[in-house]
Amino acid sequence: MDKETKTKRSIFLGWIEEVCNKLPQPGILFIYLFWFTAVLSFVLSKLNVMVINPATEKTVQVQNFFSVGGLYWFLGNLITNFTSFPPLGMVLVMTAAVGMCEESGLIETLLNEKMKHTIPMLVPYVAAFIGILGNIASDSSAIIIPPMVGLFFLAAGRHPISGIICGYAAVQAGFTANLMIAGTDGLLQSITQQVTDDFLGEGVLTVDITCNWYFMAASTLLCTFIIGFMTNHFVETKFGTFVPASGLEPIREKTVTPVEKKAFFWAGISMLIYIVILAAVTIWGPLGIVTGLEAEGKRAFTGSYLLKYMVPVLLLFFGIPGIVYGVIAGTFKSIDDVYKAMVRIVGKMGGYVVFCFFCAQFQKLFSWTNIDKLLAINGSNLLNASGFTGFGMIIVFIIFSSFINIFIPSSSSKWAIMAPVFIPMMLLAGNYHPAMTQIFYRIGDSSTNCFTPMMPYMWITLKTAQDMYDPRIKLGTFVSALLPIGLVLMAAWIVFLFIWMLLGIPVGPGVNIYMP
Repeated sequence: MDKETKTKRSIFLGWIEEVCNKLPQPGILFIYLFWFTAVLSFVLSKLNVMVINPATEKTVQVQNFFSVGGLYWFLGNLITNFTSFPPLGMVLVMTAAVGMCEESGLIETLLNEKMKHTIPMLVPYVAAFIGILGNIASDSSAIIIPPMVGLFFLAAGRHPISGIICGYAAVQAGFTANLMIAGTDGLLQSITQQVTDDFLGEGVLTVDITCNWYFMAASTLLCTFIIGFMTNHFVETKFGTFVPASGLEPIREKTVTPVEKKAFFWAGISMLIYIVILAAVTIWGPLGIVTGLEAEGKRAFTGSYLLKYMVPVLLLFFGIPGIVYGVIAGTFKSIDDVYKAMVRIVGKMGGYVVFCFFCAQFQKLFSWTNIDKLLAINGSNLLNASGFTGFGMIIVFIIFSSFINIFIPSSSSKWAIMAPVFIPMMLLAGNYHPAMTQIFYRIGDSSTNCFTPMMPYMWITLKTAQDMYDPRIKLGTFVSALLPIGLVLMAAWIVFLFIWMLLGIPVGPGVNIYMP
């Protein structure tokens, strides 16, 4: 890359950072977005804007917030919008669990005992790999992994905020890839199968949950390399040497005492015992049963009660060794100390609770007005009518998926709208197997996850970075660091897809690129 290109890139990213840094506090921003959506719903409803949903073949019409129905919706759902907001309870619970390890001193000992001798250049690749695999735990990985990676970077002598960004990019931009079959595979496959049955006839073609397994397993290694490389050669250069902000005392390097080593050992034993019990209850017990009445008695990892109840499982996974360490090390001398530690942890989350209230109202309004469906359906119809063919059609579809994802982060809801349009379109235009169309969608949908401000976990991660390392850091710094990672990953993924298709490698067990 020549000097002029680098300068233009720096100017562009600098402009992105400056603009995003001028945005108001996250709660206030979502107040503005709420009222903007409300006014837009009024205008679109008066214009009688409507569209046919290809998934249901029913008319979707914009609902006006400034109406009797809108008033009833607002008054009747104000509280439940907040209390049913998925990140709220999960973040509070997981913060309390991981915080227990921090309050007891377990994390400090872990970093000083095990992490300070790691090779710094390898840390981003290891962190990216763990972060990508972490999506097996669904959204809880977005809470746990970024701050943990920040601590690992700090222990390895690197800037912790670049670590948080690396962890967040891995969890979000790489969320659709995994070496294992994850929940995303099940969600998307069920929609793909239904659309395929509607178009080809029921029973003509089976789209199994493993239909993308080979490609997504290989994509895990691609995402690991890209995110690790970009962290080493781009993100790290933005931050330089870490200097703790005034008033903050990050985990310091110190000599681990014999008592702390003993406590660390028994904390590890308690975690190992818990894992053994959990594995036994999953393999032979009730946690290994697939959820749903239609699958009663069946056993499988994907769709099991273990994955359904992953948050409380992780709560115990972190909470038990944290308490064991604290008791043996003397940090926790009584149950009162444990209780006070939990109060301190949750007490730091007041700002996050306020953010969740306003973010939940906006997201629920955006969905209730049907503006989200209008945006996705009209965009799909426009792309369908564009006339693109061949690999150009695939690239345009991937870019379109990534663009829509900036505004509507929910993967399954977008696919439910887009699948009925694009599965038949790709099948007729290029004879592509429905599993391939699902891959095209997943590449675009995953790449832009890491830098869309509409993702609540972006704000959670930013708040974590502010609380732990630098209160002055703002959204623009995050977005300007994550934007290149997402775009480079998408470009590399498209090239990877092209080579894969050129070689004609199956994308899953018994699933080829083209229909027979």
